[in-house]
Amino acid sequence: MGRQIQPIRRIIINNQKTIEMKYNLAYDFTTDKVNHTITIKREFAAERALVWDAFTKSELLEKWFAPKPWKAVTKSMDFREGGHWLYAMVSPEGEKHWGITNYVTIKDKAGYTAKDAFTDEEGTINPALPQAVWDTSFSSNDDRTMVTIVIKYDDLSQLEETIKMGFKEGIGMSFENLDELFANK
Repeated sequence: MGRQIQPIRRIIINNQKTIEMKYNLAYDFTTDKVNHTITIKREFAAERALVWDAFTKSELLEKWFAPKPWKAVTKSMDFREGGHWLYAMVSPEGEKHWGITNYVTIKDKAGYTAKDAFTDEEGTINPALPQAVWDTSFSSNDDRTMVTIVIKYDDLSQLEETIKMGFKEGIGMSFENLDELFANK
């Protein structure tokens, strides 16, 4: 189930610059079909305040929250309890898939809970696609931060549809974008 990221990784940036990152970071992705949950535990080589900002500020989310070559584009963001992040995942050809994160609870630099759904450009939720509640928490150990995300679906079919859409691969690629972002700090 759990795996370790290789201690030395080379990341090519803009097909020119190679960065060596020396670390051994924890990563675990688990599905629980009985409880309709996905649990992700991912460690990052960055201090908690920086990781928190990467998850809660649109200008940073746009730099990592989409598997390459896609990118995230923010239409609006209001990070507060009762606020939201309305964004699109945009392909190189301009294809857009809209989503919204509605923030329910926020504990500064400790975690937040949010409702996540697919939408149209105006933020109207598409009830035919999966919806979930994300409980995201942050803990630190020296210069590393562990992010734990528990994603809860109302039923098994929504969990299975999310997996079929390639969520596991997509979030893994997005986290690699975040590693790259931290390596450049």
